[in-house]
Amino acid sequence: MTPRTILIATDFSEQAEKATTYGLELARAFGARVHLVHTWAVSFVSSADLPTAVPATFIDDVAKGAQQALDEALKRHQAAGVTLTGAAAYGDARDVVVDTARQMGADLIIVGTHGRRGVRRALLGSVAESVVRHAPCPVLVVR
Repeated sequence: MTPRTILIATDFSEQAEKATTYGLELARAFGARVHLVHTWAVSFVSSADLPTAVPATFIDDVAKGAQQALDEALKRHQAAGVTLTGAAAYGDARDVVVDTARQMGADLIIVGTHGRRGVRRALLGSVAESVVRHAPCPVLVVR
């Protein structure tokens, strides 16, 4: 099956940029369109972890920063020669990537991996692994 719609998840890390570059090359070869997705979330362990003076605009500022970073990535990759769109979404990347792929009918998801092992992986979890387990389509993991 030739992918026509490729979803690429990014956190703008070096690994995600490698996955994005690979995905764009693959999309160009297959004539596929690409949707770049960046997720963001603000979490505190408990209410005791909340700073005493959180500005009312804090969440808005985080959302604007996420969108700005995505816009810069879209601009940076615009010359790839493929139809490229993107979205910055609030939520856990594990859920947002899978849900977005399902909603848009993606034929392929591409994610980068940090290659963590042992305790670090157990503590931090693996977005790539969760996406592989729950995705509605094939997933390509780029290390």
